[in-house]
Amino acid sequence: MSNDKITIGGRRVGANESCYLIAEIGINHNGDLDIAKQLIRKTKKAGFDAVKFQKRTPEVCVVPEQRDIERDTPWGRMTYMDYRYRVEFGKHEYEEIDRYCRELDIHWFCSAWDEESVDFLEQFDPVCYKVASACLTDDRLLSRIKNTGRPIILSTGMSCLEEVDHAVGILRGSELLLMQATSNYPCRDEEVNLFVIDTLRKRYKLPVGYSGHEVGVTPSVMAVVGFDACAVERHVTLDRSMWGSDQAASLEWRGMELLVRDIRMWPVVRGNGEKRLLESEIPIKAKLRRI
Repeated sequence: MSNDKITIGGRRVGANESCYLIAEIGINHNGDLDIAKQLIRKTKKAGFDAVKFQKRTPEVCVVPEQRDIERDTPWGRMTYMDYRYRVEFGKHEYEEIDRYCRELDIHWFCSAWDEESVDFLEQFDPVCYKVASACLTDDRLLSRIKNTGRPIILSTGMSCLEEVDHAVGILRGSELLLMQATSNYPCRDEEVNLFVIDTLRKRYKLPVGYSGHEVGVTPSVMAVVGFDACAVERHVTLDRSMWGSDQAASLEWRGMELLVRDIRMWPVVRGNGEKRLLESEIPIKAKLRRI
């Protein structure tokens, strides 16, 4: 198996392949299946390859000291634990997401935040798993995901190289794709650090992409044009003013269009480096060149 490419749902991802574009819906659906389906439809129309959600088991993922803290939400004041249940999709919702994505012919998968969520997602035969930056140091979760035998995308935000070393050591032997990420929402330009894409590629000899949390699309496009990122992941939303912690760092419809357009343009305008007279230039040459 080549270390510079992996296969996700029959799609080759890695060196010299078309950039794999992931639209992270995450929890920007706010627990509303109709919003999720609107976002799936929009991202497919924009030209993304995949949509990604987040799956948690609240009683496992929410630490006890946070569970009873109350907060204001669009559904009234509630505890953080009740809020986590409110925005968490269950079997019915994921069955419909699975059906709808198959109908539209777009990949879908999740970042699984705990082992029980991995077991839950296995029933849908996912094309891959995403390991969120927050979960990079959860050895048991990494091992559980590895044992599924599915391709793995590992985000490296909020992590030092020693922690990434450890996680990659656990996941070696899997089809593994790393993602440079900065876990700030939104991420400031000076925090993006695209050169880390090269650092990760050279250090681990694995395909590397970029998971962006900046405002706008320019750094994400630069990741592909300047650093050969083989995958780009961006949060998407219907409206950045919607309630939720990830909305401000997400792309609305126009941003989705621009991201896909500019990244897909790169292989077309890049060319092959051969300087020659083009047929389309011949009549212009005859008209304009005097000597």
